[in-house]
Parts: sequence; C-alpha cells; structure tokens
Amino acid sequence: MATSIAASGDQDRGQAQAAASTPHRSETLNPSSPCVVFPNDAPLQLESGQLLAPLTIAYETYGTLNARKSNAILVCHALTGDQYAASHHPITGKPGWWETMIGPGKPIDTDRFFVVCPNILGGCMGSTGPASLNPKTGKPYGLDFPVITIGDMVDAQVRLIDHLGIDELFSVIGGSMGGMQVLEWAARQKKRVATAVPIAAAPWHSAQNIAFHEVGRQAVMADPDWRGGNYYDAGVVPKNGLSVARMAAHITYLSEEALQGKFGRNLQDRAARSFSFDADFKIESYLRHQGSTFVDRFDANSYLYITRAMDYFDLETAHGGKLANAFVGTATQFCVVSFTSDWLYPTRDSKVIVNALNAVAANVSFVEIESDKGHDAFLLEEPEFHATVRGFLGAAAAKRGLA
Repeated sequence: MATSIAASGDQDRGQAQAAASTPHRSETLNPSSPCVVFPNDAPLQLESGQLLAPLTIAYETYGTLNARKSNAILVCHALTGDQYAASHHPITGKPGWWETMIGPGKPIDTDRFFVVCPNILGGCMGSTGPASLNPKTGKPYGLDFPVITIGDMVDAQVRLIDHLGIDELFSVIGGSMGGMQVLEWAARQKKRVATAVPIAAAPWHSAQNIAFHEVGRQAVMADPDWRGGNYYDAGVVPKNGLSVARMAAHITYLSEEALQGKFGRNLQDRAARSFSFDADFKIESYLRHQGSTFVDRFDANSYLYITRAMDYFDLETAHGGKLANAFVGTATQFCVVSFTSDWLYPTRDSKVIVNALNAVAANVSFVEIESDKGHDAFLLEEPEFHATVRGFLGAAAAKRGLA
C-alpha cells in the first residue's frame, strides 16, 4: 500500500546528507511538497526490464477535486521543470514556471479544475532519481540508478493518479518533454485521458536534439567534480560542467530573433571591449547567469538521466514503425500546439503528430502560434496561446458538463 507524506516531507529521512549538500539535495531527500511512497513490495517495472522500489513521487495540486473526480488535469513538466508549476519554488523563491497559465480565472482555471503536477521519475525535487538513497546501500544511487524512459515516467505518474483515486483525467497537458509525456499518456492510457494538449513537442527525438544533449552530458562528465557520478558523499557538485550544459541547452530554447532583439551585440556594463575572455557581451553574461543559477536547483546526474530518456523517446518505433498505431482506438480529444519560431521542436514535428491522429480518425485540432520567442514561448506571455488553451479546455469541459 502506498504511503502519503505531507508537504513538509519525511523529517527523519536523510537529514544528515541533506544538510551537508546543495539546496536541491535537501529537496531530493526531504521535499517541501506532498509525496506518495510506493513500498518495496510494489516495484515499478521499467522498460529496461529492471524493477525500481521503493518509489517516491512528489507532487503539487491546485484547485479542488469534484465529487465525481471528473475535473482533474495532469500537468507534465519539461526537462528542467518540477512540480512547482503554480507555486513559489522552495529553493529559488521564484513564482511557479506556469503561473501565467494555472490559477483562478486563468487558462487552466483552478476554480473549475483540479490540477496535479508531479515531479518526474528521475527528477531531483522529491521523486525517486539518481540523487535518492539506494535502499541496498543507504547511499545515493548515482549511476546505479537504472536508465529510464518517458514511458517509465508516465507509468510512475499512473501510480500517483491511481493513488489519488482518479479513474479518468479530464486532460493531460505539457510542453516540450511534457508534451512527450502527454503523447505517451494518450498512447498507453487511451481510456483514461479525455483530452490531451501536447505543446511544442515531437513524436521522437531528432538527431540534432540528441546531439545537443550529448554535448551537455559530456560537459557534465568532463567536470572533475563529477567523479563518475559519485560526487554526493564527497560534498562537491560538478557545477562548471552542469552550468555549461545549461548554457548550451538554453540557446536551443530561444530563437535567433529573440536573441538579437533582446541582446544584439550590446556590451555588458562597459563602454568598450575588454580584450579579454571576460563576459564582454550581454548575451555572454546572460548565459553565464543561466548556468550558475541552474546548479543550485538541479542535480547533475538527473540531467544526464532525463536527457537520455528524451533521446530514447520514439513513439513511432515503439509502435511497429507506424506512428498512427500509437493512437488506434483512441477516444481522446487532442489539441496540438506549435510555435512558428521554435526550431528545437518545429511545427513540422507537430504536423506529423496531427497526420498520425488523422490517420486513425481521432478528434484533433491543430494551432500554430505566431511567435518570435522560440521554443520557450509556451512558458511566456503569449495571448494567442493562452486563448487557445482556454478555449479548448472550456469547450471540452462544457461538453462534459463541468460547471
């Protein structure tokens, strides 16, 4: 039987290790959010064939579950996201990464819907991942943690939804890697997903996407403080490598127009070039800031595992080489969203998803949002995008009789 733990976490679990390391290490072992623990006698079967137990899933909820339990929306986060979609982050103190979307009267209206946002399997904010304690050794898993997939993340989320007593989700919504999870939910749990909104996503990871991730992983592993993944007990963090990985990835989240418009060739706090390797340009300073702040809230090994899970994602190959097979028999209503300036997961990838859904006569609508903000547009103020989600969810809710 699964055990629920209140928002303050299990106060006896790993306090010594948590106090001696980074802020995210503390959250890994003693999460601020509620979590549910599935014990050793209920292991999670992974796609690799390995069994994982115990399993902890940390999550946040917003709004109220109705009596029929028919108004639940699962929000799936992206690579560097977490469960704090619409609440202040316990490490950074910053607002939730989707507070523009989730809340009373917002597109994902918590006056109407009950929103669940879990930290993914492999994450570092309370869900079981490489920084969690290995029950066999009493020490952090490190590279002893099994390699996971997007499908494994979804299977872990199914455990959470079962624990909450929800038979059918009104909607599953997510962008980027969150969109991959949406697609896996729709493929694996056809009878449990009423509507699905994959945003800025793709049905597989391209060679270019894999290449960028490999650069990031190699940066982490080249850092002397990585220590073969066993840096926890040493009290060090591969900050330089993880920072560089974040810098490289962050470039892919933006568009050329956004970079040029925001930074151009402007110098940072100086009137002339320094003729050194200091951060002369504003874009250099911005990327360095993104890298340095990232290491305080994210685990380096989690970064390796999650990027690998994304690289392994290929919904077409998993269904006999035909993407449409993933959705045969679906009754889910889909809204697929892309952005014109997203070159990481371009519109053509979304159209592949739409074509596959059309091939099985699924109920699907497609919206391409005009934006110059790049891949990260789904996280930013985009009125047309917000209106699209609000309209889709509102119409579907009215059809299903949700007040």
